[in-house]
Amino acid sequence: MTKEEFVKTYYSLAEKAGKKYNLNPTVILAQAAHESGWGGSYAARVRKNFFGITAYGSTNEYWDGSKSASQTNPQLVFRIYKTAEDSFMDFARLISSKYKTAASVSSDSSQYAKAIAYSPYISEKNGDNRPAYQKAVISNSNYIDSMSDLLKKK
Repeated sequence: MTKEEFVKTYYSLAEKAGKKYNLNPTVILAQAAHESGWGGSYAARVRKNFFGITAYGSTNEYWDGSKSASQTNPQLVFRIYKTAEDSFMDFARLISSKYKTAASVSSDSSQYAKAIAYSPYISEKNGDNRPAYQKAVISNSNYIDSMSDLLKKK
């Protein structure tokens, strides 16, 4: 899947989740792009988990408790979703309820990227790199924003 195909395919899900949870859909999709390798990761393709969300916490209306271990690190267990929409909605629910600082600045992709990259959402012990994560979310947001004319024609 190309970056353009990813944006065309999933922007509407980011938009729906953003409306329900008062988040900027561009940053939702930018984070999904980074976490899922623009939809190409095993997690996105098989688990329908576009955000690398681990299988901790309580079940909810979007996640029924299904999970599977990481292929590279069996100690890491990830959520499995029934649909891509469930993944996007659960992510937006999580950000708006547990990462309020990031949620409050989601209208500014640079501020959001910094807030989420330096929050507990990211974990160096799981191999995350905070500066690289921040940079990727900003870069992806800029790319998605550059497609805004195309998205309005949908």
